[in-house]
Amino acid sequence: MPATQRPRPAPAVELLPKIILGVDPGTQIMGYALIEVRGQRVDVLCYDVINMKALGSNHAVKLKRIFDRMLELIDEYLPDELAIEAPFFGVNVQSMLKLGRAQGVAIAAALSRQIPYVEYAPTKVKQSVTGSGSATKEQVAHMLRQTLTLPPIAEASKFLDATDALAVALCHHYMKGNNTTVSGGKSWGKFLAENPERLGASTGTGKKKAPAKS
Repeated sequence: MPATQRPRPAPAVELLPKIILGVDPGTQIMGYALIEVRGQRVDVLCYDVINMKALGSNHAVKLKRIFDRMLELIDEYLPDELAIEAPFFGVNVQSMLKLGRAQGVAIAAALSRQIPYVEYAPTKVKQSVTGSGSATKEQVAHMLRQTLTLPPIAEASKFLDATDALAVALCHHYMKGNNTTVSGGKSWGKFLAENPERLGASTGTGKKKAPAKS
């Protein structure tokens, strides 16, 4: 009589890979970064910016650019969660309104793919990465270089906006998503796994869509 085989244990939840999309909102340049987390290991998939300086003064055009690029990133990397920085309450009212719209559009793109989001205050992001809530952009970037193996980025002038977004994603990892109320349901990646035919419908093709240049 053959020996009874014991069922193999399921992998620990904390060791399952998770992809986090970090966003630093902006109306001229918006930083974004994607990291893959497995346990305590963090791999940087990409970090870059959406550069909207050439789009002129039409704010609606910029918002559409943000929405479209966010969907491209989501369909390319299938993130499980969005971590986004809250607007900084230190600029004039008009700038705050525009920045809030940019943040809202990025969140709306994630929610349209059923991706939950968490919002972090700028001081929380800086503190989680550097230990100081008053750290400069340069100090944040320096600490990330010390902590992570960063892939090359094309232009040094946009490096700090991209590393700010990377800091938001890393902050979310450190906080384990326990900062504030999250919205949304299951991740876009899990949704596509259950409904593979929807990938072609979302991008207009059944193949993975290459990201457009920022």
